[in-house]
This record gives sequence, structure tokens and C-alpha cells, in this order.
Amino acid sequence: MVLEVTLTTVFIAALITALTTGLGALPLAISEKVDQKWLSIGAAIAAGLMLAASHSLIEEGLTKQEWLTLAGMVSGLVLVYLAYRWIEKQGAPDVSALQGADAKKALLIVGVMTAHSFAEGIGVGVSYGGSRDLGVFITAAIAVHNIPEGLAIALILVPRGMSVTKAAGWSIFSSLPQPLMAIPAYLFVSTFKPVLPFGLGLAAGAMIWMVFSELLPDANKKLESSSVGVVIVLAFLGMMAFQVAIR
Repeated sequence: MVLEVTLTTVFIAALITALTTGLGALPLAISEKVDQKWLSIGAAIAAGLMLAASHSLIEEGLTKQEWLTLAGMVSGLVLVYLAYRWIEKQGAPDVSALQGADAKKALLIVGVMTAHSFAEGIGVGVSYGGSRDLGVFITAAIAVHNIPEGLAIALILVPRGMSVTKAAGWSIFSSLPQPLMAIPAYLFVSTFKPVLPFGLGLAAGAMIWMVFSELLPDANKKLESSSVGVVIVLAFLGMMAFQVAIR
């Protein structure tokens, strides 16, 4: 029996990806110090997951309309790049100045880290426009990827006086664009079926940019490049095996 994809399905899936970001704060409930090597490992795993997700989006798009998919990838790259450049120009507050868990500064810090969540939300919505299985796969990839991201946010806030619970809340807040963007993205590609390949390509292009712009530099901070390669490939293979299993 194949379950029908509904707006509720898409919203819950994207909400799950946002909530998993909060799980990243849990290790700090045991110790406020986490070996930076684990952050690099988490970034490498996330890179493999995101590459697997992007591969599936591109594969789905190419089976429908090759050039439209490629055009979407270019558009995704341009849009996410321009969004990051705009955020950089706004300027982030000095993290070292966050004393006593000042809520306003915390909001600004976390706000700077939410831009990519828009791309991930679009990825979830567009993938469900392709098929339920593709949607489940992309949701799983993004959800697992969000855990080390939540840890990175918590490592900024907890050592400066914020409770683990509140840090988890701010981590989840940084991913709220995912359920907010998933619904309109799903509605758009479902209503205008011919543009689905473009939407798939757009989400993939944005995710691939994130892998090479954000995740790989973080992975290389505390890991040798050869180890980074091994972790990424294993994570990629793991997610592809998961995709095969759910078909």
C-alpha cells in the first residue's frame, strides 16, 4: 500500500528535520567540552549525506528533463551564494561578547546560521513533489545532517552561560525555515509539474554548494584529508543503501 503524500506529510517531515537539530545539544548535557575532532567527523558525515541527497535529486530530475534540471542547479547555486553574501554584509555580532546568554545577541548569532535551512526546506518540499520514497530519503539525509549542526550551535551558546535546554531550543529555531519553506515548495512543484526538474536541480545545486563551502572546510579542521574522504564515502554509501532499502 502506497501512502499518499499530503501537506501534513510534508510539514511533519520538514518539522522532524528541524527538531533533530536540537539533538545536537545533548552531548553538552554530559560535558560542556566536546573534542573538536568530533565536529570535524560530524561535518564529514554530513557532507556525505548531503552529496547522496543531491545525487538522488539530480537523478530524479534528469529522468524528467535534463536541461531544466541543470538550469535549476545553476539557479540554486546563484541564489544560495547571493543569500550568504548578503548575510556576510550584515555582519555577525562578536561571539566572544555573548556573556550571560544575552538573548538578543544569541538570536543574531543563530540567525546568521539559518540561511542554508531555507535551501534544505525547499529540498524536502521539492523531493516529496517527486515521489514519497524520494521525500523520505531526502528527509532522512537532512535530519541526520542537522544533528552535528545543532552541536556546533550549542558549542557557541552553552560555554557562555546558556542552559543546554535553551541551546537546543535555539538550535531548533535555526532550522525552522525548513518546515516553513517545505510547504510552498511542495505546492509549487505539485501545481506546476513541468517545473519539477528545475526545483529538484535548484535544491541539489544549493546543497552541493553547502557541502564544499561549509562542510568540507569544517571537516578538514581536525581530520586528515584522507580520513575525510573515507568518512564522506562511507556516509554516501550508507545513505544510498538506505534509499535502496526503502524502495
